[in-house]
Amino acid sequence: MDLQNKRVLVLGGFGLVGQAVIKRLMLEKPAHVVITSLRREEAESAVKLFEGWYAGSGTEFEPFWGNLFVREAWKEMTREEILTNPETREKLVEDTLGDLTDEVLHANTLYNAIEWARPDAIIDSINTSTTIAYQDLFTLGQRVRSAIHAKSEDSEELVERLLASQYIPQLIRHVQILHRALIDFKVNAYLKIGTSGTGGMGLNIPFTHSEERPSRMLLSKSSIAGAHSLLLFLMARTPRAATIVKEIKPTATIAWKEIAYGPVKKGAKPIELFDVKIEEAETLGHTLELVDESRGTATGHVLEAVYVDTGENGIFSKGEFETISALGQMEMITPEEIAEDVVRELTGAATGKDIVAALDAATMGPTYRAGYLRESALRMLTALEVETGTSSVAFEMLGPPRLAKLLFEAHLLKLAGKDFAGVLSLTPEALSKKAETIVSETARLRSEIISIGIPILLADGTRLVRGKHIKIPPAKHGNTVEMTDARRDSFAREGWVDLRAANMALWQSRLARIRDEADAVKGTTGSSVDRSAAYWDNFTSLAEGRLAAWIFSVEEGGERIKR
Repeated sequence: MDLQNKRVLVLGGFGLVGQAVIKRLMLEKPAHVVITSLRREEAESAVKLFEGWYAGSGTEFEPFWGNLFVREAWKEMTREEILTNPETREKLVEDTLGDLTDEVLHANTLYNAIEWARPDAIIDSINTSTTIAYQDLFTLGQRVRSAIHAKSEDSEELVERLLASQYIPQLIRHVQILHRALIDFKVNAYLKIGTSGTGGMGLNIPFTHSEERPSRMLLSKSSIAGAHSLLLFLMARTPRAATIVKEIKPTATIAWKEIAYGPVKKGAKPIELFDVKIEEAETLGHTLELVDESRGTATGHVLEAVYVDTGENGIFSKGEFETISALGQMEMITPEEIAEDVVRELTGAATGKDIVAALDAATMGPTYRAGYLRESALRMLTALEVETGTSSVAFEMLGPPRLAKLLFEAHLLKLAGKDFAGVLSLTPEALSKKAETIVSETARLRSEIISIGIPILLADGTRLVRGKHIKIPPAKHGNTVEMTDARRDSFAREGWVDLRAANMALWQSRLARIRDEADAVKGTTGSSVDRSAAYWDNFTSLAEGRLAAWIFSVEEGGERIKR
């Protein structure tokens, strides 16, 4: 896309890579750049910096700050502050594990940031996998076990903390919210700057967080990074979402922001210096206290040294930087090189560094052989149906229950009207009555439907033929659900065979539309037509699977767009 005079939202724009991206972006002359950061002072200082560098450029810079992974009301709270409060902790668990409701969506900081910025393009340089994986589920899990075994008073709080810290649910919810925002606010392009989690190294990586090599926390980071890439891969395969989705994944040490002499900070705080004289050395015994506040005397000074600031990766000494960037270790890539590929990908150049495109090229899709043999399989299945005098409609193994519902309804239409003309010749009321008669008189069919968890709503809309278990509504609603007309209609749509006249009219409108679509391309014999009259056997039959596939593809936007 052409970025000139466009609005761009740079997530994590205060960071090393984010700033390099904005500098490169300025060559494209955007009209508006929104810079986000976790802290207000960071976002505002970045805006002030770029306003000074690019005064008179015509580009407007605006800050946005806060934690994009939580509710906007909590965006300036630390995660610990959110988890310490019982009310916000419980709500965070629900936001992570519950349904994505409109309330959860509109309360989220990321969704609101995109709504406020209204960008044409988003460049996401936040290290999402680190944000999620470094919540250290392993240590928290051990604390929960110990608390439960000890019947500790804080065990309930720890369990809730554990639920709120589940990696995959957090990532899924983040991507769900992002996807909705991209669609709702018509964002043209989204580009993620991801990570491999190990700086491009393998399981032999020497840089780790514990005695493990590599640590489970580091492997969690890589796991989340990989899962994130696959979710973006799916997002890019979603039709009716106009957003271009890409990911650039640097696999080396990203350096550097500055070289300086001064206080060395860890967690935004200078490292305090302590001293212990040789004669005060501790004599090793059978035990060793890992934390002993009585040891060491504060010198009143902080650690000051020459350092290299690598941005999000932290402050390195000369020795650490020399080690990590050495040939055969993580080596190094500069933020400017990343920024160049980011902007080139956004403006349409093929850099060869887009992970989504790479996955498209490397994954195996549908094949000619499988398509050819599919017809043989369908012929064999049909022949065996005739031989056994049975119908193979749905088992509710594939899901969703809506699929089984649609297949059985299509099957009832076939039994009631035989073909397109037969179904369309009846009134909805007559079709409804005929379908109910078939269900009433055909015990085997009725039994098959209700035994797989699909109830049958009879023509009057007040009686339900059902088995021991019902798939819709799902079990999360509890064993008893209060019924209303709206809920009945919703459940019927999602997983009940619906014999009411209104549903029969809906099916008739589908068949009429299918016939009209095929008639509109009548005479076209080229490869441009997927579903001609011939595909529908010239309307002389009703193929349950073909009808369900048409509904999923055309009505519900569930069609595949890449092969």
